[in-house]
Amino acid sequence: MVIDFSSYYSFPTQMDKLFQEFARPFFSSQRGMAYPPLQVSEDEHAVYVRAEIPGVAMEDLDLTLTNKSLILKGERKVEKGRYYRQERPTGAFQRLIQLGSVVNRDDVKATLANGILSITLPKAEEFKPRKISIAAE
Repeated sequence: MVIDFSSYYSFPTQMDKLFQEFARPFFSSQRGMAYPPLQVSEDEHAVYVRAEIPGVAMEDLDLTLTNKSLILKGERKVEKGRYYRQERPTGAFQRLIQLGSVVNRDDVKATLANGILSITLPKAEEFKPRKISIAAE
């Protein structure tokens, strides 16, 4: 006779999932939402980061480049008034973007136009992929 105890081993994991579900916001629109929304892409020359931050001034933004990550900090100021509905997040925010390659710090460029922050992080020459030629003997 074989007794299957696998359901008892997964019980702590199922309880953890249950408690995480209770800790989430009640409104489904806020679940899993990180602010600001990002688009991170790369090609053989650079890593590109685009963040949607309408209504945030340049002086309220701070970009920090570390060895393997880019930190985007900022604050969307609270506009005074009586709101019937407020769906745009306000207050301080911070996003950490892990970089998969080493970037050339001296050539990093950031621009803010129409509520889109665009950051170009050129890859360091020594870490760009190179073709290796094969010599016949």
